[in-house]
Formats: sequence, C-alpha cells, structure tokens
Amino acid sequence: MPKQVDHEERREEIAQALWRVVDQQGWGRTTMRVVAHEAGVSLGQLQHYFASRREMLTFARELAAEHTSDRVERSIRSLPRPPHPRDALEAALTEMLPLHPDSRATSRLHAAFVLESLHDPQLHEQARAGLRAGRDRVEQIIRSAMADGSIADDRDAAVETDLLLALSGFAPLLDLSVVTEDAARKAIHVHLERLFAVE
Repeated sequence: MPKQVDHEERREEIAQALWRVVDQQGWGRTTMRVVAHEAGVSLGQLQHYFASRREMLTFARELAAEHTSDRVERSIRSLPRPPHPRDALEAALTEMLPLHPDSRATSRLHAAFVLESLHDPQLHEQARAGLRAGRDRVEQIIRSAMADGSIADDRDAAVETDLLLALSGFAPLLDLSVVTEDAARKAIHVHLERLFAVE
C-alpha cells in the first residue's frame, strides 16, 4: 500500500522546501516550480496545497515562527529553574539569529516575508501584527523584571524593549560576515548585563 501523506504534513514539507530555496537562492529567484522540484512534487501537486506564491510564503512564515518559538522554548527550558529573566532574554535573542542551519533558514524566510510585505497590503498587516505581538511579549518581560527589582525601576520599559529588539538586527550583519558569531553573542550578553545591573 502506498504511504498516505497527511495534508498538513505535506504542506509543511513544501514550506520547508521553500525555506531551503530562499536560504540558498533568495526570494527573488523563488518560483513555485523551483519549490515543487525541491519538495519532490509536481507543480500541479504543489498548487493543490497552495494556490499562489503569496499563500505559500504566508504559510511558510507561520511555520518558521513556530519553529523559532520552539527553539526559544527549548533553550529557556535548558536553563536553571526558574530561569533569570536576563538569561531567558539572552536565550531568546540568540535563537533568533542565523547561527545554525535551522535558524538561518527561518531568519532568511522571515526577512523575505517582511520585504514582500512592504508592497503587499495583506502581508503588510500580517507582518505588522506578528512583529507587534513579539514586541509586546518582550516588553512584558522587561516590565516584570522591573517590578521584581531585576531591572532598575527608573528605566523606560518601552525604550529598553526597542533597544533589545534592535539586537535582532544582527542577522544581516552575520549573513554578510560584517560581525562574527562571537561578536554578536558578546554584544547581546554585554547589553543584557548592563540592563540588569541594579545599583
């Protein structure tokens, strides 16, 4: 009997094929035909699962976000319990950077989605909502750390949140070898040490 492939499983396989194509060739060279070849399916089969390039990109981006969240959760679970908020933030920021094949692929897919969203109103709202939700989660951690005395209470939580999120901008600098992995890790570590230094 031929193996029965679950519909959602096949969609995820295609999405991961899209990650690989974007990682290796960039979004500009990504066509549905190229992704179908990478996924080992015909173009017709791929179009059965995704009616358009945009639909395929949207699903792949959602899956990439789930994978990133899973990596962050695993990294935080590996910390001593309960984890210090400084260490949890360091783990989260580090896992968002393209420091190994999986995070590199999801980081580049996310960048492709953001660039595409600049010229597509529907994708623009999705990207904006996702980034806003992520920012809100980081600000909640900052405010909680201020409330329990881990961060000085005279800090501006909104500004500190924005400064932390700016550290995720290391992705293109790493991809283009402007900074090294060690330098990016050190910058994140030093910034967090300063943020959590309470007089």
